[in-house]
Amino acid sequence: MKVLVINCGSSSLKFKLYDLPADDTATLMAEGLVEEIGREKSKFSYRDSRSPEKIVGDVVAKDHTQAVAAMKDMLLDAEHGLFKEKIEVDACGHRVVHGRELFSNSALVTPAVRAAIEECIGIAPLHNPPNLAGIAACEKIFPGLPQVAVFDTAFHQTMPPHVYTYGLPQDQLDRNHVRKYGFHGTSHEYVARRCAELMKKDFAQLKMITCHLGNGSSITAVKHGQSFDTSMGLTPLEGLLMGTRTGDMDPAVVLYIMDKDKLSPQEMNTLLNSRSGVKGVSGVSNDMRQVIDKAKEGHARAQLALDMFDYRLVKYIGSYVAAMGGCDAIVFTGGIGENCVPLRARVLTPLQFIGVELDPERNSSSAKEKVITRDGSRVSAWVVPTNEELMIARKTKAIIEQGHSLVR
Repeated sequence: MKVLVINCGSSSLKFKLYDLPADDTATLMAEGLVEEIGREKSKFSYRDSRSPEKIVGDVVAKDHTQAVAAMKDMLLDAEHGLFKEKIEVDACGHRVVHGRELFSNSALVTPAVRAAIEECIGIAPLHNPPNLAGIAACEKIFPGLPQVAVFDTAFHQTMPPHVYTYGLPQDQLDRNHVRKYGFHGTSHEYVARRCAELMKKDFAQLKMITCHLGNGSSITAVKHGQSFDTSMGLTPLEGLLMGTRTGDMDPAVVLYIMDKDKLSPQEMNTLLNSRSGVKGVSGVSNDMRQVIDKAKEGHARAQLALDMFDYRLVKYIGSYVAAMGGCDAIVFTGGIGENCVPLRARVLTPLQFIGVELDPERNSSSAKEKVITRDGSRVSAWVVPTNEELMIARKTKAIIEQGHSLVR
């Protein structure tokens, strides 16, 4: 089965085309990106499996429909395209950020599913609209092609009520659909499953902690193959200190600052999500590499941001070990998790008491997938590059083969 994976942002469209034969292997056939959608000229990049060379250029993409049309044109391009006359694809899989409690699995897109995704816009106003725009664009450009929605929140639907419920009156929780939902679920599930494969262990028997660390960061306790707890909440604002997000904070701080500085709800939302976190604390950047460089130069606020980032990671890992009654593996992924050798060492060193024995040589090796603890370490630690697109492709294939939508 050939699956086209689509990930739409407000002004971008990423795509990857996978060939997924019956033996569960996967081949990346092509990938590309349309950026700056809505401008007079948009940027386009493309490459396929026949050549590592990337084709770049400008296209007209005033909206997501034109962006999908540009993607189709490149796949059919006489000189560079992968196909000649017809794009031979069996389904499109779409990343959809928020499915609320309506979806515990991926779903074949139907009018009812589309309406349910629209219903979630109030909770995810920045993400679900472009996700829906990508679905609508593919339906128009590829009429009759099955579309599957793969939700970031679905993996976390296994969290028990005492974990996902906030301490507010029940009628308000129910009326407003307020609860912990969690995000990055596709990434957490992929790296957890892949780590179990690398460990040669049964995924359903393991207790794992997956750390997705990037500009947006989250950590998940995966207990016996299911999400048991995760750091992000109703929105991606809860949890770890992130590139530009506050993470955990006394909610009264919001009311206090709004009153003192006379901020509107929208201004406060911008402060919490776009001007805070590592960027706000350091006063340098949300780019961890720049913050690390400044800290090495003796920049006190940059060092404070690093210390806060590390501390919250250690605190969450420790709390999840306690909550699950143990841990078999800790997994690092995402741009920071995969590439920041010193951070992994700083985070794992205080965790020696739970049985983590870091191997410095393994931690600093150039291998992409690797164990970074010593042989015999009671709790192993791993680096596993995430591949959300492949996970979306596999989930899309599963839904198409089942032949029905799984809406709860």
